Amino acid sequence: MNSEQFDRFIELLLEWNRVHNLTGAKNAKEIQANIEDSLYPTKFIEKPQSILDVGTGAGFPGLILGMAYPDIETILCEPRNKRASFLKFVAMELGLDNIGVVKKRVEDYSHSPFGLISSRAVTNTKMLLELTSHLKDSDTRYLFYKGEQIFNELEDIDSSMNYDIINQGKRNYLYIKKVSNVI
Repeated sequence: MNSEQFDRFIELLLEWNRVHNLTGAKNAKEIQANIEDSLYPTKFIEKPQSILDVGTGAGFPGLILGMAYPDIETILCEPRNKRASFLKFVAMELGLDNIGVVKKRVEDYSHSPFGLISSRAVTNTKMLLELTSHLKDSDTRYLFYKGEQIFNELEDIDSSMNYDIINQGKRNYLYIKKVSNVI
């Protein structure tokens, strides 16, 4: 990973955030914490063939995962115009040729199945699985960045799913390795 790219990303996010209010992270230290949160799962997930990040917002986790895996196609699905514009600008400014930005709601996006579908702070697990079901196949894995609510959310989904929950501080990373076809 290129630390200069992460430093430049922090500069760009601070600059854009002053005008467009893209994230609650208001200083370099808070943005760095979000970068570290986004990168933490690279310690335990299998390297994906491709990544779709749902509701990328200011870049977390999708843009950061795309930076961590520069040889993997990464699609950032972000319906809000100012955030999609920011993501496109950062990808261009940093020369991130593996990253594409789609300004759509994920349920309106068509693409071949992804190797990994990630999301942070978009909606509950069951809804995310439903909204992305047309973008998965039997090899697709999911990585959802969750808080304490994850344990309640898991009561509403298929008990035959193969998943791990990895806890780091207040974050619970839900890594789903196998999803049945019926959600």
